[in-house]
Amino acid sequence: MAFIKKPKLTDFKSSPPHLQFNDFVLTGYRPISTVKECLHSLFYLHNELGNIYTHAIPFFCFLLLLPLNIPWTQSDAGWICVLHYLACLSPTVGSVLYHLFMNHEGGEVIYDTLLSLDMFGVCLVNTLGALPIIHITLLCYPDARRVALLAYSSLSLYGVYSAVTARSNMRRLQAFFWQAVFRLFLYLLRWNGPGTGSPTSMYFYAVMDSLAVLGGLVNVTRMPERMSPGRFDYWLNSHQIMHMLVALSIVYLHWGMIEDLVWLRNFQCPPE
Repeated sequence: MAFIKKPKLTDFKSSPPHLQFNDFVLTGYRPISTVKECLHSLFYLHNELGNIYTHAIPFFCFLLLLPLNIPWTQSDAGWICVLHYLACLSPTVGSVLYHLFMNHEGGEVIYDTLLSLDMFGVCLVNTLGALPIIHITLLCYPDARRVALLAYSSLSLYGVYSAVTARSNMRRLQAFFWQAVFRLFLYLLRWNGPGTGSPTSMYFYAVMDSLAVLGGLVNVTRMPERMSPGRFDYWLNSHQIMHMLVALSIVYLHWGMIEDLVWLRNFQCPPE
């Protein structure tokens, strides 16, 4: 029983300044802890527990289940499969580490490092998840494809820098704006232009980006805890809702990519 005994939790005002990032979550804060004590917090209720498990559970599901229907042996899509798998895993890894160890005794330095790792994971899914989409959309235009891949990679580097140096949730959300615009352009090419890819995948990609944007907006607006401070300290606050929407958006990314890979097996570019 000593193993699951929880320490005395603190309130918002008693927490260190670097942990006071949501004025509407009033209670349930873990005390400053060692690595062992942070790991111990996996087994008692506090206001970060939901944030940890809403990405830890999807991580293990993605890790174990996604490989079962990724066509690893498809000769023309091996690198796409690898990038896609890494993209699906990347945001959940950094997120779990950030939320689990954010109250580490190392203080603000450790916190900032973990936050940067979390943001880097988000940048990776935006980057690695989109590169295969670019490749397939411009499959029959190799020169344009190379330019697009380079341009998107450059935007991604800018997004990484902007996200890890941002000091507010709004700035972090804005860091991914140009990547989203680029993906929208790709969707337009598929919908009413020379772009290629499975017609079915468009639906999944549109839902994917919509869920991701919705999650970001929920997190920025601090809803629903803004309406009733203290009521959502432990469950169903904005950050947990964002986590669930992000995990669901990754599922739609996966479904869309599987549709594209199935389509790719039988597609041949028309002769020039």
